[in-house]
Amino acid sequence: MLQTFLKAKLHRVTVTHAELHYEGSCAIDGELLEKSGIREYEMIHIYNINNGERFTTYAIRAENGSGVISVNGAAAHKAQKGDLLIVCSYVQLDEQEAEGYQPTLCYFENAKSDNGVGITDDELRARNQLTGMKSAIPVQTSDM
Repeated sequence: MLQTFLKAKLHRVTVTHAELHYEGSCAIDGELLEKSGIREYEMIHIYNINNGERFTTYAIRAENGSGVISVNGAAAHKAQKGDLLIVCSYVQLDEQEAEGYQPTLCYFENAKSDNGVGITDDELRARNQLTGMKSAIPVQTSDM
């Protein structure tokens, strides 16, 4: 039996572009794809922190080191420039593969909850600099 597990997560990346008339997908800085293990054309799930939208698309490569996170096509109705996103990919594993399995978790501590208002494009892209990686999420305590 196969079970579905989190493979990779980009936690709190900032949307730098929302391009309605670009071929549908999500363009992600190529270096972030490589570090997270998300492959070009792989299905990704996007969770918009700002508006609660949740949708599925596929990843395409943006220029390495560009900081670009561009939500394209019809999905551009679900995110706008400056929104904070969680981008996830998943993997199916059998019981033996799942034993000891750990995802790749990428964090972006430069994210801000200002909706990108009054922020330049360069500043938005700079927010998508990877600041940390983990392979496990801490246990949530009851005092949160």
